[in-house]
Amino acid sequence: MHSKIVIVGGGAGGLELACKLGRKLGPSQVMLVDSRLYHIWKPSLHEVAAGTLDIHQEGLSYQMLAHDNGFTYVYGALTALDAGASTLAVGAIATEANEEVMPARSIGYESLVLAVGSTSNYFGVPGAQEHTISLNATEDAERFRLKLLKLLAMAELRKETEADASVDIVIIGGGATGVELAAELREASSVYASYGFRRLHAVKDVRITLLEGAPRILAPLPERVSAAAVKLLNERGITVATDTRVTAIDAGKVSVAGGTEYRANICVWAAGIKAPDFLSGLGLPTNRAGQIEVNGMLSVNGFPNIYALGDCAACVGAEGKLVPPRAQAAHQQADYLLETFLRQKAGKPAQAKPYVYHDYGSLVSFGHSTSVGTLMGSLKGLSWFVEGFFARMMYVSLHLLHHQAVLGTVRTGVLAVARFLIKRTTPLVKLH
Repeated sequence: MHSKIVIVGGGAGGLELACKLGRKLGPSQVMLVDSRLYHIWKPSLHEVAAGTLDIHQEGLSYQMLAHDNGFTYVYGALTALDAGASTLAVGAIATEANEEVMPARSIGYESLVLAVGSTSNYFGVPGAQEHTISLNATEDAERFRLKLLKLLAMAELRKETEADASVDIVIIGGGATGVELAAELREASSVYASYGFRRLHAVKDVRITLLEGAPRILAPLPERVSAAAVKLLNERGITVATDTRVTAIDAGKVSVAGGTEYRANICVWAAGIKAPDFLSGLGLPTNRAGQIEVNGMLSVNGFPNIYALGDCAACVGAEGKLVPPRAQAAHQQADYLLETFLRQKAGKPAQAKPYVYHDYGSLVSFGHSTSVGTLMGSLKGLSWFVEGFFARMMYVSLHLLHHQAVLGTVRTGVLAVARFLIKRTTPLVKLH
């Protein structure tokens, strides 16, 4: 197999680049490699975990997207890279019974883009990897949702004989993922109570605790945003503990510095991310966090025909700081590389200016109702604080813009209307 441009990783940035290039260049020149069969916008995984979003309705098939956008899709995981020969290896695909469906394959390329995202960083905390769930992918979110359903069912039964039959959820990490998950779970717990868990009190019996090691949650954002977020979480009966360093995690409990222990029937790790471990074995330059080091043109240092974007790329931006691992950065980098490849195709000189990250702010979801607060940071050098229904609509628009990039305007509009109607005829949470 061979393709002029091979993109590994079908996350937000990689998929958008594949779709936009495919529509311009066609399937003979653009190939996307991913280890999964369908795509979900990663910032919505907290909704999947809470059960308020159904992955079977939200997921977009890579095969469908390849057909509609004019690129070639290869199902499998990157297992090796020979940069000298400009080839990469894709692992075999097998069933749960270890029956091989697709053999291992070798793919040649002229230009390679690595957009494999990130995974959880446990910082060496004992028991963190074994006793927590991290929302790295759809299967993680589904595992959390199914475990939560089981715990709710067991608590409902215990309510017949026990006064205190609660479900204790501990979320470690007060960044956007942890905060959004806490708020979404609180909203979902009220809905679950209406669907057969009538003995459970949404706040009293579904206890949610958010632990953050820094002095405040949402530390990268302005203090006013953090304060508003704490207020919204407290109003929803969510316990927020800052300056709380987790020292160990065991089955059923979380220990923190100072000796305090938190009971945890289910524990989520949202305290940090790092590049996938396999990147360090590809023979490319990486930093201490395992990210691939790229220059201002997003090409890998020392490998001019290999590029990296998104969370897995260590791109130094303004003031010598790394570009933050945000969806908007991956989106911008995809557009930058789109221009790079189109110029190469047309025989034009390379872009004169390096990639520059533009911070258009940060929005944090607090659920689906009009009372939800969402927050935005800087825009064109200024900073505005927004919350309520208007900010919620802005948050939703980010998701729609991503869909527009991969589906087109008309199909995105039809899909938005269809999902609105479906939500009026199905349970507000997924119950199976």
